[in-house]
Amino acid sequence: MDREPGEKYPPIEPYDQGMLDVGDGNLVHWEVCGNPDGKPALVVHGGPGSGCGAHTRQYFDPDRYRVVLFDQRGCGRSTPHASDPAADMRHNTTAHLIADMERLRVRLGIEKWLLYGGSWGSTLILAYAEEHPERVSEIVIPAVTTTRRSEIDWLYRGVGKIFPEAWDLFRAGVPEVAGDGDLVAAYARRMESPDAAVRARATADWCAWEDAVLSQETYSGPPPYSGRPGSARQALVRICSHYFSHGAWLEEGQLIRNAGRLAGIPGVLVHGRFDLGGPLITAWELVKAWPDAELTVIDGAGHLGGPATTRAVLEALDRFAAQ
Repeated sequence: MDREPGEKYPPIEPYDQGMLDVGDGNLVHWEVCGNPDGKPALVVHGGPGSGCGAHTRQYFDPDRYRVVLFDQRGCGRSTPHASDPAADMRHNTTAHLIADMERLRVRLGIEKWLLYGGSWGSTLILAYAEEHPERVSEIVIPAVTTTRRSEIDWLYRGVGKIFPEAWDLFRAGVPEVAGDGDLVAAYARRMESPDAAVRARATADWCAWEDAVLSQETYSGPPPYSGRPGSARQALVRICSHYFSHGAWLEEGQLIRNAGRLAGIPGVLVHGRFDLGGPLITAWELVKAWPDAELTVIDGAGHLGGPATTRAVLEALDRFAAQ
């Protein structure tokens, strides 16, 4: 398909979609677009809890890729939705999401697929690939994270040294936490409150902090967190705080320590040098431990990326489409 270099592909619509019963009362929404006979690729969205967006389809050549997107448990069009306080979060963990991805792969009759996603999506991709390396053809990650507790501590405490005004407000949202107490766990408890006003206040405070961390980046439209629709925003904060207060149920450093399991899987990592939410050091450590990965550092870019990040991702996906 002809297009200018660095330009995303035109919008496309799914040709198939459905709800996958993954057990525990959960239904996971999935969709497939592009070429039914093309190279299989799975989009793994961030958050956790952001849901997949239609714009992500445009990174893939629709003539050469069979693109699968899914909403992880509790968000997007999956049910039950985490904005509903009755939704049971006990069955929403990293291990559950890995199992859901495998169920979806089997449901769609795919032997191996390329994995694409950034931020939290990076963590889930790496966790899945290290457990099922034989099912992964290639990996493309913009904005590398592994959700180590050290990374979580940086995002919700350390980077407060750069945004002290916003961090004081974030901290004030959970006045019950003393000293160096766990702010993320406190927010997770508030998101389980039976009081809707408590949940709404915690959602607003969390999103204001996340937006502050991204405030030096260029983006169009409403704020990335606070600008989401109400139910989507509340589900995102509930799922994020749930996952991060448990360290994503991963051993500290597990994904980098076990990166040798990815040997033979080509990977492209793209990371902004000025990503304040997820510093470059994580991508640097990962590429040193993963023998078949390459890292492109985008000077001047942050967590949300930009034109140069888009070009690097498109180049990688176009290159892998031919393999």
